Amino acid sequence: MSSSLESTLTRAWLRRGPLALALWPLSLPFRLLAALRRRLFHAGFLQSERLPVPVVVVGNIFIGGTGKTPLTIWLVQQLRAAGLRPGVISRGHGGADEAPREVLPTAQATDVGDEPILIAARGGCPVVVGRRRAAAGRRLLELHPEVDVLVADDGLQHYALQRDVEIVLFDGRGVGNGWTLPAGPLREPPSRRRDFTVVNAPEIGPALAAAVGGAPWPMVLAGDVAERLADPAERLPLAAFRGKRILAAAGIGNPGRFFAMLRAAGLEVATLPLPDHHDFRDDPFRTVEADIILVTEKDAVKCRQLENINDDPRLWVVPVSARIDTALAAQIVEKCRGRPPA
Repeated sequence: MSSSLESTLTRAWLRRGPLALALWPLSLPFRLLAALRRRLFHAGFLQSERLPVPVVVVGNIFIGGTGKTPLTIWLVQQLRAAGLRPGVISRGHGGADEAPREVLPTAQATDVGDEPILIAARGGCPVVVGRRRAAAGRRLLELHPEVDVLVADDGLQHYALQRDVEIVLFDGRGVGNGWTLPAGPLREPPSRRRDFTVVNAPEIGPALAAAVGGAPWPMVLAGDVAERLADPAERLPLAAFRGKRILAAAGIGNPGRFFAMLRAAGLEVATLPLPDHHDFRDDPFRTVEADIILVTEKDAVKCRQLENINDDPRLWVVPVSARIDTALAAQIVEKCRGRPPA
């Protein structure tokens, strides 16, 4: 029922149809409260903490998956290439702990979330999760005093943590119908200030650029190989799976983007869209008739931690990497290095 409601709302949020129009009056107090909260933090009526190192926030105002995790990993790699020593803080979807917690190699997705585990592995950097981003940042700096820049994965609306750079990420859906929740998909209006705008799309036409604003930078997510779930050292090009019975499964915010990437690689796939952060304990592949099952890296984090799934020889993982003009990274680095001392 929850998945069906989510699907209905997602479709309604892309246009100003009857359901969106019926919900529009409810979006007005949501928008006013969001603006009031932001101004209270800005004016100092609500406490906001400044950490001793620069903070770069990667987030979105469009609810649902736009590609924050690949962008965060790309940014961490670019910061390191520029000579900085980055760390990442995140909320950690599904984590039950109030206190900040470091993401160690033995961490379970049920404790710290799937995306932080993926960021720690792919980014090769310290990661700490916590409901309070400022506390998570302090803890990370205590554990890793060598870190000289923090990347906040999500947390754009977490104003209790001051930030030096804000990156707002969109995808090809743009701003949907342009309305805030619950009549539309936006947490804040498209006019919201930010330092940089990134759009997860191969091309940004004039209409999309005008809708998102902020002189957007294009980002492409690309993957052309797969690694066996049970043995990541075993890798094959996606082209090797052509002609086989393939199921593509994705428990991410926008599963259609993963399926489209596989089809663009020349694969014919049956698709299994799953709710974002699906836990896989129900083993949705148990009764599937397929030669190959392709899953996302985020889903693989959980599948590898489940004994009833991790040895299924049909399961292969498709890693993706963000491709963005490195001039964006240079501008972010410049802003971080230009920040006055705390």
